Amino acid sequence: MSEKDAAAEKILADAMANPSPAKSMGDPGITPLSPSHTQQNDSDQVPSGPSFVVVVAIDFGTTSSGYAYAFTKEPECIHTMRRWEGGDPGVSNQKTPTTILLTPDRKFHSFGYAARDFYHDLDPSESKQWLYLEKFKMKLHTTANLSIDTDLHAANGRRVKALDIFAYALAFFKEQALKELSDQTGSEFDNNDVRWVITVPAIWKMPAKQFMREAAYKSGLVSRDVPEQLIIALEPEAASIYCRKLRLHQMVDLASRGTQNGCSPTDNVGSGMTQGDRYVVVDCGGGTVDLTVHQIRLPEGHLKELYKASGGPFGSLGIDYEFEKLLCKIFGQDFIDQFKIKRPAAWVDLMIAFESRKRAAAPDRTNPLNINLPFSFIDYYKKFRGHSVEHALRKSNVDFVKWSSQGMLRMSPEAMNSLFKPTIDHIIQHLTDLFEKPEVSDIKFLFLVGGFAESPLLQQAVQDMLQGRSRIIIPHDVGLTILKGAVLFGLDPGIIKVRRSPLTYGVGVLNRFVEGKHPAEKLLVKDGTRWCTDVFDTFIAADQSVALGELVKRSYTPAKPSQQVIVIHVYCSEKERAGFISEPGVRKCGTLRLDVSGTESAAPRREIQTLMQFGDTEIRAMAVDVSTGRTVKASIDFLSH
Repeated sequence: MSEKDAAAEKILADAMANPSPAKSMGDPGITPLSPSHTQQNDSDQVPSGPSFVVVVAIDFGTTSSGYAYAFTKEPECIHTMRRWEGGDPGVSNQKTPTTILLTPDRKFHSFGYAARDFYHDLDPSESKQWLYLEKFKMKLHTTANLSIDTDLHAANGRRVKALDIFAYALAFFKEQALKELSDQTGSEFDNNDVRWVITVPAIWKMPAKQFMREAAYKSGLVSRDVPEQLIIALEPEAASIYCRKLRLHQMVDLASRGTQNGCSPTDNVGSGMTQGDRYVVVDCGGGTVDLTVHQIRLPEGHLKELYKASGGPFGSLGIDYEFEKLLCKIFGQDFIDQFKIKRPAAWVDLMIAFESRKRAAAPDRTNPLNINLPFSFIDYYKKFRGHSVEHALRKSNVDFVKWSSQGMLRMSPEAMNSLFKPTIDHIIQHLTDLFEKPEVSDIKFLFLVGGFAESPLLQQAVQDMLQGRSRIIIPHDVGLTILKGAVLFGLDPGIIKVRRSPLTYGVGVLNRFVEGKHPAEKLLVKDGTRWCTDVFDTFIAADQSVALGELVKRSYTPAKPSQQVIVIHVYCSEKERAGFISEPGVRKCGTLRLDVSGTESAAPRREIQTLMQFGDTEIRAMAVDVSTGRTVKASIDFLSH
């Protein structure tokens, strides 16, 4: 055991010998905190109105991104960003692709359509030197031990720091938004007047959320000294806030396509929602699918989360992977791997061609879908294999993909639908499981949002699964739902009053050893006292409901008077209960640091009271030296170093 660990154990032993008086959070007998504490509860008490002139939300998506804003003086008027240059046939371009291009010497060059078009127009020999990245957001979800040093791979196979890429992208949005705001107001717009909101999937773990915040600091979006200028919003929560304000002419009710369910077109769903109504938001994006269950609490219309957010990496990217697998089956994995590295721009072209055909897939479609193969694909294949693409198709036993005389892959509708099947099956399975939970009964509405929600195949599958149990609602501007909701959230971050913790969080402590209750191998005798080690002291349990601003209190004491820093390891588990930090499924997920330098006092025993807040989209910690009442610098870190 290192000195630091030994010291931490000693602190915990002391803290447990004098346990803090706070009851557990789930205890309904907990009294509201006295105002003196509420003052320290920083971000919730920051008045979101007057201190910022405008709220700008950035929807940093897996496949496409964009921003929207509203001035605090006219909160009802949400502006979405100006139309982008470039754009694809058959795809509305209110958002821009999440693609980024760096010069051969790794400097930022361009983002979005501009990056894609420039990269596409480079000579193949030159394009190999440039660093082009797309769909990189998923890396934050899939990396197990995410850190500041996590790498990404560019299209040419070269490695780049993920933090740099995310920071470049945020800096690009900052520049675009400030330029638009300056044009709107007629004078240079000051970044200090902006409250920024960045959206992330609800199923993201704490490290990924913290990574986004670090990227924002690095990009200059906000400064570390003013953390409350940036709010991390959860994508389905943002969608939920927007959906309950929807008026009937702004949405499609799948059950009644066209009829308005006996409501007048100016009613909003919100007005069709009454006290206690429950609804599910299914946010289907490019990378992830997020499911949240909310209940409306009137009169203010505050929202309460009924079940912890769930979902997984079942976004529309899954269909692209299936298409790639199909190409490997026809042309060989070795060829596809080579082609992607040697002709990266042509590969991007091929995927763009597939994207527009993907959007044409529908349950009742009978005519085939044609996908343009870039000339360099046909040419490179002939060089690589010594025979034609047409020959490969004839030879492969994939009978539902043919070669058309115009130089296209011709896919039968069944072939296209089969590419959707694995992804849609995942989503439906998840929805089925969710609807079986006791907390998820009497669901009045199901809102389908996110870009993938536009897919008729997905809509049909959800309808078949629900069989009329809930009304399925799809907002008209389904791809912008999250963006607009994120702006509303930035204007009033207190709108979601109760959340559910996705994980159980706690620390390892020493408790008095109880014969017969504690396992013998956990016994530690110290100065004649018998202790049980590794006890999991739960701060908050998975799926426990937490009110906004509710605090967990613990007291810690430095092991020796000269100690400058207290470091406490935070553990988490997916299970609701954990007895010991050594149990399977319990992992170390973060550190709580208390900077106690300069707090030396004559008191025989310094007590540092730590307050942790779990009811927000991010976990925060603050601490106070009880004897002097001074604030102690506390930080909680989830990124592995």
